[in-house]
Amino acid sequence: MAKATAWLAEDPDPETREELAKLIEAGDTEELTARFAGTLQFGTAGLRGELGAGPMRMNRSVVIRAAAGLAAYLKQQGHGDGLVVVGYDARHKSADFARDTAAVMTGAGLRAAVLPRPLPTPVLAFAIRHLGAVAGVEVTASHNPPRDNGYKVYLGDGSQIVPPADAGIAAGIDAIASLDDVPRPESGWEILDDAVLDAYLARTDEVLAPDSPRTARTVYTAMHGVGKDVLLAAFARAGFPEPVLVTEQAEPDPDFPTVAFPNPEEPGAMDLAFATARTADPDLIIANDPDADRCAAAVKDGADWRMLRGDEVGSLLAAHLVRRGVRGTFAESIVSSSLLGRIAEAAGLRHEETLTGFKWIARAEGLRYGYEEALGYCVDPDGVRDKDGITAALLITELASELKREGRTLLDLLDDLALEHGLHATDQLSVRVDDLSIITDAMTRLRDHPPTELAGLPITHAEDLTKGTDSLPPTDGLRYTLTGARVIARPSGTEPKLKCYLEVVVPVENRETIAAARAKATELLTALKRDFARAAGL
Repeated sequence: MAKATAWLAEDPDPETREELAKLIEAGDTEELTARFAGTLQFGTAGLRGELGAGPMRMNRSVVIRAAAGLAAYLKQQGHGDGLVVVGYDARHKSADFARDTAAVMTGAGLRAAVLPRPLPTPVLAFAIRHLGAVAGVEVTASHNPPRDNGYKVYLGDGSQIVPPADAGIAAGIDAIASLDDVPRPESGWEILDDAVLDAYLARTDEVLAPDSPRTARTVYTAMHGVGKDVLLAAFARAGFPEPVLVTEQAEPDPDFPTVAFPNPEEPGAMDLAFATARTADPDLIIANDPDADRCAAAVKDGADWRMLRGDEVGSLLAAHLVRRGVRGTFAESIVSSSLLGRIAEAAGLRHEETLTGFKWIARAEGLRYGYEEALGYCVDPDGVRDKDGITAALLITELASELKREGRTLLDLLDDLALEHGLHATDQLSVRVDDLSIITDAMTRLRDHPPTELAGLPITHAEDLTKGTDSLPPTDGLRYTLTGARVIARPSGTEPKLKCYLEVVVPVENRETIAAARAKATELLTALKRDFARAAGL
């Protein structure tokens, strides 16, 4: 109660002040304990959590402390007069958090520049290097539920922060005794104009081959986020047919009224896009998540439409780039399909596996292409050293156009890859929890009582990734190698989920046996999911 009262006294936001005052007045110790039992910790490149009052929620007080911690860290690193670029999405409080960040940077003696309006996260990642900034901040919770917001931090190389920068920023936050100690002037920062967006759009020219066909017709959903205007501008610039919009989801809406979770991977999220496609009959469906750093694709499969898995899109884009003759490193996170390694090896390209997240993928030496299964693709690392749902959409639509010219589809190319490298099929067991102890208990159970076989396949190698490997730093995860299969389990870094990533590889003798191989793969994945859930006690 003393902590809550002290927090209330310096809370700058009338909304959260009123919320907290009511909790204190009601003596709601259970809710106050939930909000004051600790502080939000830097996870995947920053902060993310539910909006509300208190240090365990996302609010202006937490953001001001985070910005002050970042400013202190930048000054320690010798960037005391450097530029910090701030971007934001259209979620509740995003504009407020962006303004607070600019004020704190200005008050600390740094220079601050804020993007002109809510824009995709890749525009912010691009702007950092384009403007020569020492750091960047994007206020977004990406594809989290409407009640959440977040704070993503980049350094001057345009990549998300990794250790030890996160610890340095956290130390700066911990050193703040009171918000009264954080200067926050009312002005002094720059509001950028559209020149930075124009430069980003000009850079998208680099993604496509100069003489490629641009004929594929698309249906597009922005998933109530900020992607629409930028994607339409990029498609118009490239000369693609104007996408047919899923009108119910085209405009930014922080309440995401048509979806339970604004993530193309979630059940039901693509239903309106499928309905639009049944009428428009395009070649391809494209979806961005709310901050447009992820890209999903769906294709007509038989009589109806289906989402391509992130690993399928990742492999298709890799095959397309190889076909175009690109050189450099192809990188992916350890939870993504091993097919990328086979594609790279066959093309004589370097392949690298990293920990989960683009903060690691973007740091692969000589990176030319990087992806991870959660719909994230970096197709132009010289422009954006992060996942970018706009440029990925351009590239997959170019591929669909080339295949269309040949009288083929993306599914035909997937069959080609299965024939050449074996059928790589992936799935995920994802368990969302209200109580994080369920995740802890599951990981403990797996460590104390490791399975010896799954789906009738013997486990040939088990690794506890908390110890690290020859090529990976330590992380909270478990990796099991089976005969013709692989399973990885890890707690999500951005959501209250335990994620288990499953892959099976089924040999394919000829094109006539592909359907049978897919059926066998589905059967194995179903059994893996069932047996692993049982082993984890889920």
